[in-house]
Amino acid sequence: MGIIWTILIGFVVGLLAKMLTPGRDPSGFFITAVIGIAGSLLATFGGQALGLYRAGEVAGFIGSLIGAIIVLVIYGLVTKNRA
Repeated sequence: MGIIWTILIGFVVGLLAKMLTPGRDPSGFFITAVIGIAGSLLATFGGQALGLYRAGEVAGFIGSLIGAIIVLVIYGLVTKNRA
């Protein structure tokens, strides 16, 4: 159930990250959700592996949000250079 919960939180975090990221973002709803899920998975399991927080702590949600914002910004930089 942990991975499913992380994916659901990642979906919400992706939408929040899109609202918090400055500038125009050309990605659509689906790409934003996938980026949020990727950032959430990366930050959740990375933070737990580094011992920054345990499963179920609020710091995990904040870490997921920061991870999703970082992935969203990197995605924006990569797609910006293509145009």
